[in-house]
Amino acid sequence: MRIVVAHNRYREAQPSGENTIVDSEIAQLSAAGVEVLPFIRSSDEIPSMSKAAKALLPISPIWAPRAQQDLSRLLTEHRPDVLHLHNPYPLISPWVVRTAHRHGVPVVQTVHNYRQVCSSGIYFRDGAICQDCKGRALGVPAIVHRCYRDSAAQSALMATTLAVHRGTWRSVDRFIALTSAIADHLRDYGIPDDRIVVKPNAVPDPGAPAPLGDGFLYMARLTPEKGLGLLLEAWRRHPVGSLGTLRVAGDGELRPLVEAAAAERSDVVYLGQLDRAGVRAAVEASAVVIAASMWHDVLPTVIIEAMASGRPVLGTALGGIPYLVGAADGSREPAGTGPAAVASAGASTGISVPPPPAGVVTGTAGWVVPPDPVAMAAAFPVARAGAAALSPPARLRYEQTFHPDVVTKRLLDIYAGVARTAHPA
Repeated sequence: MRIVVAHNRYREAQPSGENTIVDSEIAQLSAAGVEVLPFIRSSDEIPSMSKAAKALLPISPIWAPRAQQDLSRLLTEHRPDVLHLHNPYPLISPWVVRTAHRHGVPVVQTVHNYRQVCSSGIYFRDGAICQDCKGRALGVPAIVHRCYRDSAAQSALMATTLAVHRGTWRSVDRFIALTSAIADHLRDYGIPDDRIVVKPNAVPDPGAPAPLGDGFLYMARLTPEKGLGLLLEAWRRHPVGSLGTLRVAGDGELRPLVEAAAAERSDVVYLGQLDRAGVRAAVEASAVVIAASMWHDVLPTVIIEAMASGRPVLGTALGGIPYLVGAADGSREPAGTGPAAVASAGASTGISVPPPPAGVVTGTAGWVVPPDPVAMAAAFPVARAGAAALSPPARLRYEQTFHPDVVTKRLLDIYAGVARTAHPA
């Protein structure tokens, strides 16, 4: 099987889980005997572009003529079975869907965010979940609020791009929804069920889990939507040292918050930005990993990495987090902005643990709570006491659902199904 993987890489200065996942998926496909033809562009190329190329940048999200020419040559020469698209912005453009179809090549797209509707892609603005552009022919609120790169002009371009390509997206042959939450988003966008498949990402197997450490680990970009403020406010509701150590890894605009917390409390340790070896050491030193997202986070890779290492996860009940930890889908907060009632769902671990407080939902591999500091503070003791019980189920969930062998087989099945419905050239 011959597959074109198309992806516009995010800037390397901005750590990107999506870049990492695309690289891993290419490696996994190659290991499975697939001939992968990478069609890769990078936003890091922009500063070194010629003046003529830079002059075309404003239309690139809509059309990207150079990318279409290059892709046409690739498709003509290699005649692939499928084009698999990840991020098209800004140098590839959704127009590659039309280019592929013109060559008779079906298209699969992995949906990593909400950018069919939302110019920023994350349904989050000014510290809160925002869906003001949902259902609109043109995302005028995104322009007013400068949602794309804090620029009214670039936001107008992105909102126009989304409007122009509404039909393009609806012509994609198969959408890969990373979680059930993304599948719901696509249905709401008008994609029929028979063109949506739920297939999560995989991470490499780190091997047998090390014995549980102690305390909690938070690894994320230190930005408002990732919930650092929520986490620290909840942590401060407990006496110093009563929960073990809170380790924080990452970097970003909210770095001063965690530096101040580490100076204020001896049970908060700031680890900075870690390399892969540092990440593994931090995971092994901890008992529970935290995903405190304040937006409908699609698929935080850190959760899969935690489960692979036998660490259960405490997360907010937003986006794909309940799906990842195996909590009942009904525990997920609605796609709007208000709180939702949640009910406890016990995990079958074979080990007796105390029932969680109201609002704390137990899943197969962790716990979810509403994005509220009181609820998260109540969940910390539950997670600390229950970590040992959920450690083996967390590892098992990884092996059964997120291991590369399982996920790659699922992806190959998706390609095979789509390749049988090739478009006439």
